[in-house]
Amino acid sequence: MEKFFIELAQANPVRFTAQQLFTFTENYNTVLGRGGFGSVYKGQLPNGVKIAVKVLNRGPDKSIEEQFMAEVGTIGRTHHINLVRLYGFCYDQFMSALVYEFMENGSLDKHLFSENKKLEWDKLHQIAVGTAKGIAYLHEECKQRIIHYDIKPGNMLLDENFAPKVADFGLAKLCNREDTHVTVTGYRGTPGYLAPEFTLKNFPITYKCDVYSFGILLFEIVGRRKNTNVSGSSDSLDWFPKQVWEEYEKGKLMELTAERMAMVALWCAQDSPEKRPPMSAVVKMLEGGVEIMPPAKPFRYLFSAGTGVLKAPSTSGSGSGHTPSKGNNSYWYKENTPIMAKYEITRASI
Repeated sequence: MEKFFIELAQANPVRFTAQQLFTFTENYNTVLGRGGFGSVYKGQLPNGVKIAVKVLNRGPDKSIEEQFMAEVGTIGRTHHINLVRLYGFCYDQFMSALVYEFMENGSLDKHLFSENKKLEWDKLHQIAVGTAKGIAYLHEECKQRIIHYDIKPGNMLLDENFAPKVADFGLAKLCNREDTHVTVTGYRGTPGYLAPEFTLKNFPITYKCDVYSFGILLFEIVGRRKNTNVSGSSDSLDWFPKQVWEEYEKGKLMELTAERMAMVALWCAQDSPEKRPPMSAVVKMLEGGVEIMPPAKPFRYLFSAGTGVLKAPSTSGSGSGHTPSKGNNSYWYKENTPIMAKYEITRASI
């Protein structure tokens, strides 16, 4: 660990002492949340800046230490308006803690899934675009690509103006841009948001797993509900992404209110990682300056799950079915094409 801190010395995060954190949080007086990882407390730096102090549980296994190093080693290297800022950390024989900027409006899931839904469509659209920009920065603009591995509403924090910031880098991993795939042992992420390549064979794990998870998150923004609702028996499973595809096939996607976001979500949730757009293309599609091409049918892996093999979509039907070449964004959208009125970002269609 000491070697790790020496290598980190030139980065911006400050190494605080346990006594400093005790003072900043007024003896850990205000709890913001608790989880399996530990607890988060509200605090304030001497200059008046509000902070959130995540104190990690210490145990005999190495998982917490690995989480700590992942968060400091990844988010500590980045600066972007849509990524939560890490002010510093504390590590000694008794404590592992991370000091983040305080986010006034908490996590997206608390607003998205509450009975009293206050966020208007224009604000939800801004949250979707900002989140996509944050992930695009991790994938395409950092010196080393950062794969988050746990994109979900609970890890999207909102500031006082409801601007989103990607948070919780405990599972994140740095990799070289030239790497075609990464080595991952076991699951990384949250059930319901995991890309199919984590559980099935045939396709390697790449940064496109984050794109899939973002697509699943986008479906939840479109529906303003959890994607999965189970009522009564397990046979009555209601999965919203499947409903979106069925409405798209019928030409009734306009009835879902957020057509553009739904189209982007269908592209992000493609079975094959290569068919999913890079996040920079996702940003363009969400912002509305391009015409989105018809997506191929997603979720086919669900019908072949019994074989344990992830099958790529066929070349028939909507979508061209060919494998997009590197940088070939025309596969997902057309540049410099006038957008029809039905794609304009309005309250009725975003």
